Amino acid sequence: MAEPARTAHDSLRLTVLGPLSVGTAGGPLPLGPLKQRLLLAMLLCRPNTPVSLDLLTDTLWDGRPPRTARKNIQVYISALRKLLDRVGAGERLAHHAGGYLLRVRDDELDALRFQRLARSAREATAQGALGPASRMLREALGLWQELPLRELRFSPAVRSEAERLDSRHLQVYEDWAEVELRLGRATEVAETVGDLVERHPERERLRAVQMTALFDQGRQTEALAAYAGLRQLLAVEYGLQPSAALETLYRSILGGGPHEPGGPFAASGPRTAPRRAGGALGTLLPQDLADFTGRDRHLRSLRGLLDGERRLTVLTGPVGTGKTALAVHTAHGLAAEFPDGRVLLRMRDATGHPRPAASLVSELARMADLPELRDESDADEVAAAWRAWLAPRRVLLVLDDAAGEASVRPLVPDTGASAVLVTARAQLAGLVAANRLELAAFDQAESLELLGRIVGHERLRSCPEAAERIVAATGMLPLAVRVSGLKLAVRRYLPLCEYAERLADSRAVLDELVAGDAEVRPRLASGWRELAAADQATLCLLAELPEGPFTLRQAAEALTCDQDDALHKLESLMDAGALPAPDCEVTAHAALYELPRLAKVYAREQSLRQALHVRPLPRATA
Repeated sequence: MAEPARTAHDSLRLTVLGPLSVGTAGGPLPLGPLKQRLLLAMLLCRPNTPVSLDLLTDTLWDGRPPRTARKNIQVYISALRKLLDRVGAGERLAHHAGGYLLRVRDDELDALRFQRLARSAREATAQGALGPASRMLREALGLWQELPLRELRFSPAVRSEAERLDSRHLQVYEDWAEVELRLGRATEVAETVGDLVERHPERERLRAVQMTALFDQGRQTEALAAYAGLRQLLAVEYGLQPSAALETLYRSILGGGPHEPGGPFAASGPRTAPRRAGGALGTLLPQDLADFTGRDRHLRSLRGLLDGERRLTVLTGPVGTGKTALAVHTAHGLAAEFPDGRVLLRMRDATGHPRPAASLVSELARMADLPELRDESDADEVAAAWRAWLAPRRVLLVLDDAAGEASVRPLVPDTGASAVLVTARAQLAGLVAANRLELAAFDQAESLELLGRIVGHERLRSCPEAAERIVAATGMLPLAVRVSGLKLAVRRYLPLCEYAERLADSRAVLDELVAGDAEVRPRLASGWRELAAADQATLCLLAELPEGPFTLRQAAEALTCDQDDALHKLESLMDAGALPAPDCEVTAHAALYELPRLAKVYAREQSLRQALHVRPLPRATA
């Protein structure tokens, strides 16, 4: 009975590089109602990867789900399983860690075949095997029927995934064109590149391909006109000049002399390597987390904000919510949008204290080969030189863990297409004209997915209730979930249920959240030190409330003050990033507030320490 199922699998054909379709050699299968097709499209855009229920809900209802959303999704999943059962693949669609996962093979899904061919072609190009590389790239491009998922792009979530596919298609076309030019085959490139340039007029790598193809055909005047068109576009729209690499190609064509085969980007790809004065900063980012997970909605929002008109975006949230991880992950995916560099500048020193302004501008000056500080009085002058250097370029600057507005303002460009992304615990409300995005703790599905990636999903499935208790005990704080996973990964003998019991004990939980040099308590201590004494006192009193949400009236009783004073104290904690704000508009008296579990545990520790410190010594006896 196994052999027919394998044959059926071999005949499965899944398509997203055009209209969504599922079929076999015998023809396409009916995909059902619109929302069922949207759900299938998202699963196929993220093949072999768990897709959270939150993302699926957002895909189908774009932030306005009905109360029956989860039940509806279950109905659509059941129908899709029946559809896949017709080709013997129903078991491939499985429930997984608060979401669903669809397992497919490279030869079944056109997007996976496209990725495999493109990857193999790049390896062949690096080894100098241009003929095989050209054939593989041509085969990859041949998989595209038309705009991916055109009929489903009204869903913002699907549109985001489809645009990612568009970007990959453009990169592979550029790879193919450069290989063809290196092989001396400019005719087809010259015939096809014009349409893409019209759709992506600002893309320098594409312009370089066009200029090189035209010149190689003896069409020097048209090649120079292509450069002039780009130069005018950049000047009018952004006040920018073409890159040094494109300028060099232009001068070579103008002089009728030799140029780099395939164009100036053929050897190294788009501009990502560090370049010094007059050029780009390159990529100066920490390594991206290999197991980064969750934050799908925040990731889309952040990318949209950084691509907007405002040059400043502030990402806030309590200690341990993964602000830096999200910022770094986002920056790594924006090479095309910020070709002149993506840089992270740490705003605090190794001890967690804010760095002086002179130290920050000195580091940026060294990056850009600007004159360095002679003394601290030059800080304003060097900061102005930095902003002037930044203005004509497209750079993403990540200012990580800013303590206050004053350290940020001098580093934000006044004009141009660069962007600044600030991560901070406090709200930094004094930064005007800033986009704002706030992070809270993970939900359960995101927490379990991260824990499973670290310790293994099979281990979690062996005791799912204990896994849920573990992430609940961490308050679903991403840092704490990660540390608990790292600890369990090295203590394979430790049963999940036993570790869950340890974490449930509020007196021991912070001692348990230690794995090598990864530890939660020092991060909480750093956040505590940043609070004003009045905020610390408020936290200590609120920490004595029972577990769970509390109202303004309960806060006033705990703080022994009236509700107006209590509200001011709660808002002070929210401004400092110590208390999550309500996630929607609601009157203060109707709002529910909740301290993160680990912040409450740490505040209780501080209360106890202070009580022991002030306790009078026993009276001496005669």
